Amino acid sequence: MKNRFSPEEAARFSRPAAECSAILAMRVYTSRLIGQEESLVLHGGGNTSAKETVVNILGEPMEMLYIKGSGWDLATIEPAGFPALDLAYLRKLRALPRLTDEAMVNQFRTHLLDATSPNPSIETLVHAFLPHRFIDHTHADAIVTLTNQQHGEEKLRAALGEKIAILPFIMPGFPLAKAMAELYEREPSVEAIILMHHGIFTFGDDARIAYDRMIGYVSRAEAFLAAAAKKIKPLTATVVPTPEPEVVLPILRGALSPQDAAGNRQPMVLHLRQSPAVLAALARPDAEALFTSGVLTPDHVIRTKNYSLFLGQTGPADEAAIRAGIAERVAAYSAAYDAYFASQVAGKGERVRLDPLPRVVLVPGLGLVGVGASPKAARIAADIAEHTVLAKVAGAALGPYQELEPGAIFDMEYWSLEQAKLGKGKPLPLAGRVAVVTGGGGAIALGIGRKLLEAGARVFLTDIDEQRLTAVCDKLAARFGSAMVSPLVMDVTDGVSVRAALSAVVRECGGLDILVPNAGIAHVARLETLDTAKFQQVMAVNCLGVFEVIKAAVPLFRRQGLGGQIVINSSKNVFDPGPAFGAYSASKAGAHQLGKVAALELAEIGVRVNMINADAIFDADGISSGLWDVVGPDRMRARNLDPEGLKEYYRNRNLLKTEVLADHVGNGVVFFASGLTPTTGATLPVDGGIPAAFPR
Repeated sequence: MKNRFSPEEAARFSRPAAECSAILAMRVYTSRLIGQEESLVLHGGGNTSAKETVVNILGEPMEMLYIKGSGWDLATIEPAGFPALDLAYLRKLRALPRLTDEAMVNQFRTHLLDATSPNPSIETLVHAFLPHRFIDHTHADAIVTLTNQQHGEEKLRAALGEKIAILPFIMPGFPLAKAMAELYEREPSVEAIILMHHGIFTFGDDARIAYDRMIGYVSRAEAFLAAAAKKIKPLTATVVPTPEPEVVLPILRGALSPQDAAGNRQPMVLHLRQSPAVLAALARPDAEALFTSGVLTPDHVIRTKNYSLFLGQTGPADEAAIRAGIAERVAAYSAAYDAYFASQVAGKGERVRLDPLPRVVLVPGLGLVGVGASPKAARIAADIAEHTVLAKVAGAALGPYQELEPGAIFDMEYWSLEQAKLGKGKPLPLAGRVAVVTGGGGAIALGIGRKLLEAGARVFLTDIDEQRLTAVCDKLAARFGSAMVSPLVMDVTDGVSVRAALSAVVRECGGLDILVPNAGIAHVARLETLDTAKFQQVMAVNCLGVFEVIKAAVPLFRRQGLGGQIVINSSKNVFDPGPAFGAYSASKAGAHQLGKVAALELAEIGVRVNMINADAIFDADGISSGLWDVVGPDRMRARNLDPEGLKEYYRNRNLLKTEVLADHVGNGVVFFASGLTPTTGATLPVDGGIPAAFPR
């Protein structure tokens, strides 16, 4: 592993600044170096600290411990990410014979220098009880690979030398902190302490010493594993057929989406990884036995559960066989989890059981699938699982894998302090849902996308115009993050293009829940002068395009078995057409009728189809409406109005005398997509009230 410490960068960090001392600045610097290495820390897997004497508000010297705060990422941490605690008081806690986790956390919060600070790490007392000024702790892949070996202590000493101390696994908290301090006092010459099945602590009186030791010991472990790999004969890969993601992933997603007591299904998001290293690992003849062993460190269990689900033959085969095979494997996994839970609860008291479904699925020939209630959770599960698979491959060169016993796993999985990391807030109404909105380069798509994202959906916007599409997605990503909204260049009139785009959605998220056919173009001409080619073009986008996207989505809805929502952006012109607007009005009426037919046909698989009839939406946040770019000049000439005058005209012509916005259409989409009412085949006007356009 590369040592990234730079004296020049360190010097720039250590210059005194208004917001922190030189010691805290160096703590920030080396913490970021550690955080940049995924093989050291992954999604919160590690913490760092520093100690310093400061002058308090009374002018008295006070020993402080700066410790990584909950929710902060070491790769980007700032001084504010290190809450400061009264170190002298924390050290007094060591005299207690016992301290519950809840009481420990309360002691942390009541002895913060700043009451607004984030919660300190649950391993704060480890850092407090050890004497060193700087302490670094990681779950380095190479280290935990060695700790999960049979005869792991012997292999650790062979790899790392004699200046390490080793502890058997102990749950983080007060007992671990006392054990760590006692171990160091017995062996004060050690440079690092290894906690089996957990990770490594290094320390020193300055930041560079602690960091250098971390990189040095991890590098030794990596070299030891690499040397072992060179001594073994490579395994012959098993030849497996390549499954079809568009078939396997939606079926899998349906099987892994839990059902609540009321019978409602909560769609899960899937995240597929197909790196060459992962595919090669899954092709090993011993893959199932090796990769269905337990987690590298119990900290991972709240993200991935202890075991992955390994799928056998998944393709090519008929869909019924794939569905049956997946259902059988998922049922067996759930039964095993239920048995594990029952056996542990019997000796440890009541717990509220978590859902028994896997968070990582391994599919030979296809890849590794992370499963989560949100895109972020699915990516985290996939990240951890990918590191775990590669670590187990490296460890297999040394000997058998030694997983942690179930009791310790259960204690971590159902530990209140770990559960708090996942958050217990009320989920957003569309959390876990995946939405596709066509016509993504226009104003209405911006409003629809914004409201879907606010409701928690993962959104894909599609358009044939890449420049306009990118502009809309960039605006949404600036607020919601690029991990929640993606652009897909797609031609709604081309079935091949549509299927390719939906395939990309499936590969990214596992399936589809919400389809919003929104693409539309306009042309102004009276029927007697309307060019046939222009008429066909408008019909192709506005009507054929709706047909193509619905046709391509239905197999995905059917495979998932989760129902779904289709919300067609029709138009006020469906019921109230205007002169010189025949192509647009006819095409929208056709699309509207397709929606009604789809409502009739798709109810049997739980897919609801509804229509929104919008009117007079000109722009949104600097993004123009493509329709009004075409129609506006003609309307302004006919009424001798400027752009603002035209908007005022349309405001005054509706009953409510209101401006209709893109976000209003978005609100309508979210209403239908949320399934709050048992409604299908309905039309919702979003036009301020146009009597001639009342649905009838």
